[in-house]
Amino acid sequence: MNLNTIAEVRRPASTDDIPEWREGYAYLAGGTWLFSTPQIATHTLIDLEALRWPALKHSSQGLDIAATCTIAELERFQAPSSWTAAPLLKLCCHALLMSFKIYNAATVGGNICMSLPAGSMISLAASLEGVYTLWPQGGTPRKVSALDFVTGNHMNVLQPGELLRSIHLPANALEKRFAFRRNSLTHLGRSAALIVGTRPKSGEGLLLTVTAATARPMQLRFDRLPSAAALQHAIGAAIKDADWFDDVHGSAAYKRHLTYYYAEQIRAELA
Repeated sequence: MNLNTIAEVRRPASTDDIPEWREGYAYLAGGTWLFSTPQIATHTLIDLEALRWPALKHSSQGLDIAATCTIAELERFQAPSSWTAAPLLKLCCHALLMSFKIYNAATVGGNICMSLPAGSMISLAASLEGVYTLWPQGGTPRKVSALDFVTGNHMNVLQPGELLRSIHLPANALEKRFAFRRNSLTHLGRSAALIVGTRPKSGEGLLLTVTAATARPMQLRFDRLPSAAALQHAIGAAIKDADWFDDVHGSAAYKRHLTYYYAEQIRAELA
């Protein structure tokens, strides 16, 4: 879509060149959402691609993903063999409603900052205990857990002008066993529920992450593998009626049912 309100596109060579934030500014990364709908209140785009952040860096500490890393780059990443949960990267990359053009342009950070319930990069980061680095305008960088970043449908903790710089997935989370379940009302459609369970190789504990079915990521942590009844009770206690997300991709009751159903499958698979 042509954005006929845009008067200027700025391409900073470094963060020092990013101008002081003003109303009407917008950051541009992949632009797959930005160019899909009129941006009547926006007159200036700040192109983050010009900063040339390395897309992916891995070390013994884990995986660092630049906010400007594309979905395609993440999907092609070859992880160390010890990272048992690494297949989640590809599974979550494929859990998006997108064409091949979107796949090659959309960014991990853009999907996260849109903060939609079905954002599968949010699901990935939350289930693998990710930590985001945020760069405030003129302030000190701060860390926010992936679980706390999204606060509701299309809502997050970003302040005006603040940038999501990177996503860190710790090695100890990437080395866990995992189970993945996803449902959509249509083939390759938007997720109605995306549930991930992870468990240490030692066999102790369970971390269950619920996304898409709820307006924001919800997580249940168990020191030991719960019984089926205990798991069902814990879900009911942690996720209130108002937390279930009702939209055209599935009613709240339907998404609640899927969550209970898939949670038990995950518990049994990881037992």
